[in-house]
Amino acid sequence: MRNLFLLKFLLVVALLCPTLPTLADTTDDEQALTQYFYHHLLDMNPSLPDLSAIDWTDVSSAQKMVWRAWQQANAQLMEDGLPTLAPLTNENYNRWILPEDLEPSAVMPFYFGYKGEASERPETGYPMYIFLHGSGDKDEEFALAYNLCRKFEDAPSVYFIPQIPNEGEYYRWWQKSKQYAWERLIRLAMLNPDIDPDRLFFIGISEGAYGSQRLASFYGDYLAGAGPMAGGEPLKNAPAENCFNLAFNLRTGANDTGFYRSTLTSYAQQAFKKLKMGWPEAFNYSITLVPDCAHKIPYGETTPWLAQQPSRNPYPKNVQWENFDMDGQKRHGYFNLWEEENPLGTKSGRVFYTQMINDNVVTLTIDKVSYTVMETRDGIDLRWNKSRKALTTGKLRVYLNPELIDPTRPVTVKANGQVYFYGVLEPSLADMATSVSGYYDKRRIYPTSVLVDLAAPLTGIQHAKTSTKQGPVFDLSGRRIQPNQPGIQIDANGQKKIVR
Repeated sequence: MRNLFLLKFLLVVALLCPTLPTLADTTDDEQALTQYFYHHLLDMNPSLPDLSAIDWTDVSSAQKMVWRAWQQANAQLMEDGLPTLAPLTNENYNRWILPEDLEPSAVMPFYFGYKGEASERPETGYPMYIFLHGSGDKDEEFALAYNLCRKFEDAPSVYFIPQIPNEGEYYRWWQKSKQYAWERLIRLAMLNPDIDPDRLFFIGISEGAYGSQRLASFYGDYLAGAGPMAGGEPLKNAPAENCFNLAFNLRTGANDTGFYRSTLTSYAQQAFKKLKMGWPEAFNYSITLVPDCAHKIPYGETTPWLAQQPSRNPYPKNVQWENFDMDGQKRHGYFNLWEEENPLGTKSGRVFYTQMINDNVVTLTIDKVSYTVMETRDGIDLRWNKSRKALTTGKLRVYLNPELIDPTRPVTVKANGQVYFYGVLEPSLADMATSVSGYYDKRRIYPTSVLVDLAAPLTGIQHAKTSTKQGPVFDLSGRRIQPNQPGIQIDANGQKKIVR
């Protein structure tokens, strides 16, 4: 009877005095996250588990734990992965079967191997070049791609050289079935200790140039650079602004007039030049119209140039992102920005995001971008005028880390001229979990975030350097806090103010 009474007493205490688990209970967190990640990878839309509370001193160890859980979840998948890394001189190739609902009977053979001596492996891992071949007979193009890549002078390096699965209407490297392959490849590259996660490149020739230029603008936040050769996309298909923070090398024959490739390359040259004038440190490019060449150009100069460029900066404070669709699909996130709710709803169109971070102030613009055709030749739209209009709805999550802000000081987040957040941010395992499962990126395990709801800016806030008011004050959740604690405070009369 006494034991029953004690059990009831302890149950009441537990209900009335709940306590959060701490990071010391990492085994439970790791197991829960492994299961969550595994179900996420299976597209089961799982709910986040209950996780331990952490503070900023825990962040580094927590990120390592979250990445271990991500690795374990990926290891449980029954999928065709990347083979064991071997010299590229090994002529055996592997293959992936792509989803039938994205492209019927789509089998993608690929070579995967390293160049140089094994002893030359960089300490941070190999740079990886993804080479996309041209649009001739796919067997001939696959063989040519393999031979070219072995000759490029960029060792030590790793190459992923795919063959297009099907010809005809599916002979495009940017279609949704191939997007599935690229996202698998990026995820697996991030998990592979032999690959430098900050040295990924898309390169290609002719049709592969079109593909690599589009993919540079679509997946630019993962890339150190891109190198289209003998191409030239209309910039509506590959917005130059999205090449913010990567090295871009485009080489086209000056006499390559087919599909207006040389003309479109010159327009890209003009666009990048203009962007670099406004952002001299963010746009690193080399765009060349190769003299005395038509569609065939020397291909050996691209990867040596890319090899000399800086590695990816995964945490740029300044970002430009035009969220455009490829084959009907859009990205959900770019760098530290994650689109929780499309501002355009179900309407078609594009949203253009910019971010600037300075002295713990995050300044965003969120606009609808519209295109007006300015030049058309032979049914091909070549040039446009772009205009933007500020949006008033939609939700954007801004992930943050100590590389972007000082977490010991209050952070201000503004969008389209209005304030949406002011306060000191706390880290959470939930933000780490959602960011790594969204981006698949070992560099982007963000410890904190702010959700910007464009329809709900902060209102009725007074700005003050410190609070001298005596009496109880509360944070936005209703928790009583110290009067001098930085952030948004609500006094006993319900008045809001910011304390710096």
